[in-house]
Amino acid sequence: MHIPDGFLAPEVAAGTAVVAAGAVGYGLRRASRTLDDRTVPLLGVTGAFVFAAQMLNFPVAGGTSGHFLGAALAAVLLGPWLACLVLAVVLGMQALVFADGGISALGANIFNMGVVGVLGAGLIVATARALLPRSRTAFLGAAAVAAWAAVMAGAAACAAELALSGTIPLNTVVPAMLSVHAVIGVGEAVITVAALSAILASRPDLVAGRAPVLATAEGV
Repeated sequence: MHIPDGFLAPEVAAGTAVVAAGAVGYGLRRASRTLDDRTVPLLGVTGAFVFAAQMLNFPVAGGTSGHFLGAALAAVLLGPWLACLVLAVVLGMQALVFADGGISALGANIFNMGVVGVLGAGLIVATARALLPRSRTAFLGAAAVAAWAAVMAGAAACAAELALSGTIPLNTVVPAMLSVHAVIGVGEAVITVAALSAILASRPDLVAGRAPVLATAEGV
């Protein structure tokens, strides 16, 4: 889903960069009010995990591959706006140090994965908190749906940007992107649920404040 340099029209790259910068700026304002001795280490650990996991690719089909996004996991652990900051830092480091995603497309990549993906996952988390029963199963199920939806939302945004830029026709890029990322989203959901299950087993306090339901060890 990382867009390289030269794939976006200048106006599309600039527009997505403005939106991404606004979201990151708002996230920084929220961070200045909410960061504390508990949140800062969690922010660093989450960022390190997402960075490392995104560097590992797994085969999908037809020679394509996917990687972990981490939007839903970060949104559950940190809330959507701090998660936006984490994804922005991760994607910036990947572009600047590893050339994974173009510099000119950095705003679009942050918008797709760190804004659309994270806020989409956060919306599902918030809705689930209001509607679902208080159980471990419901919590993990909601996290799985949020993880899959975050991947699909980011892929749809990426496809729209490529089509608006005239790089690939809309009727070609949308089915191609969504079909591949539907499979990648399943892997995202599995990794997210596995990570949250491990956290619930060892440190349930880390997710209790952000979970869509009250995740308790005895819930089913």
